[in-house]
Amino acid sequence: MNSNKLSINVLVPIGALGLGVDAGDIVRGVQLGAHAIACDAGSTDSGPAYLATGVSKYSRAAIKADLLILMRARHDASIPLLIGSCGTSGCDKALEWTRDIAIEIALELGQQPKIAVIYSEQEPQLMASFAKKGRMDVLPPNETIEPELFSVCDHIVALMGPEPYIAALKEGADIVLGGRTTDTAVLAAVPLMLGAGAGPAWHAAKIAECGALCATRPREGGVLIRVGLNSFDVEPLRPTNSCTPHTVSAHMLYENSNPFLLYEPGGVLDVSKANYLAIDERTVRVTGSTFTVMPYTMKLEGAARGGWQTIMLVGIQDRKVLANIDIFLNRMHEVLTALVNKAMGSSAGNFHISLRPYGWNAISGLPVGKQVVPPQEIGLLFIATAQTQELATQIAKTCNPWFFHLPLEESQGLPSYGFPFSPAELERGQVFEFKLNHIVRVADGFELVRFKYVDWKAHALA
Repeated sequence: MNSNKLSINVLVPIGALGLGVDAGDIVRGVQLGAHAIACDAGSTDSGPAYLATGVSKYSRAAIKADLLILMRARHDASIPLLIGSCGTSGCDKALEWTRDIAIEIALELGQQPKIAVIYSEQEPQLMASFAKKGRMDVLPPNETIEPELFSVCDHIVALMGPEPYIAALKEGADIVLGGRTTDTAVLAAVPLMLGAGAGPAWHAAKIAECGALCATRPREGGVLIRVGLNSFDVEPLRPTNSCTPHTVSAHMLYENSNPFLLYEPGGVLDVSKANYLAIDERTVRVTGSTFTVMPYTMKLEGAARGGWQTIMLVGIQDRKVLANIDIFLNRMHEVLTALVNKAMGSSAGNFHISLRPYGWNAISGLPVGKQVVPPQEIGLLFIATAQTQELATQIAKTCNPWFFHLPLEESQGLPSYGFPFSPAELERGQVFEFKLNHIVRVADGFELVRFKYVDWKAHALA
């Protein structure tokens, strides 16, 4: 319990909905006095496909299993449940997909909770008008704010702050399902609503955003945060887990370029003077966090569909090739590109061939020092990107013979490298890319947000 009298307790069950909530953790969190359950469900970590398509990264079965545990616990404890960035991307399609799962669970449990659904997807025309009015700023790696950029996006979302969640709770919502939201906002909402200090609320939310990632056993469940006026405590839900000043303070480095400042929609969290104290073997108390209110902004994310890809994979153990990997890859890329140009000509369209040697530098793409010993083998991934799936596959088929049999030198006989699949060409599908990384200036946290409530009259209870 915090040294000050006020303590708003939020149960954070897991780093993301769908990772696997442990029912025992939830029971312990409720017994420890949780006033709310809050959890993030989305991210851009896995790339733009989930925003461009509106499809969840995690399976429906995984989301339903976690949500079932949380909804049952929420009902039994009579406390609210808040989920942010539903369906990975938080776009309308993903949000409503999650809403439908919640409705299905409620019907199975014979419940009729008041479910608020908060939308944060944006119309391209509206965002283009904001850009024209000078109400946007650009974030790296983007360099310009062209109004035409918005029209190519399949989905655009604005990251919400805590205000819409607070408004829904004040309207009596039992469950709040939010569109794209900052990871911290969904956790800070209840403490802020109930009078906790802004600095401790935002800092606690940042520390708890990924559940037990701030603990010594980061894969073991979630945490409980107790937020007061001037401090907060963080404690793991699992008895075998512990938080330490090191594990808690280190989490400010997670997905944050500045370990002391965290920018949120309505201000900035400053932890440069924070103090981390172990109050027992499992719990850490944090003091000294401050939050400075700033003009309200919301970050925009936008993604669009691009070309199509076909891939091939080969394993190489040839010692001469592995001793000269860079030379071999440059030669192969030249040979394959020339082969496509000769065989397909202009019909290939605007294509791209990428070779990624896993076991060498496929992850970083950076040059490897001469002192590095060649690996025992590499897995060489071929990627053809073209304007259609058919073209990408034809390019791969055209490259197939030399991808599997190219010697290091022309004077050598033809080798045969190991290929694991037949047919060798695997159609990966469409490529997606992020188009927006911008900030839009708004009047408040509600200007770009829409609310709906589940109408139980439209659903017959079983």
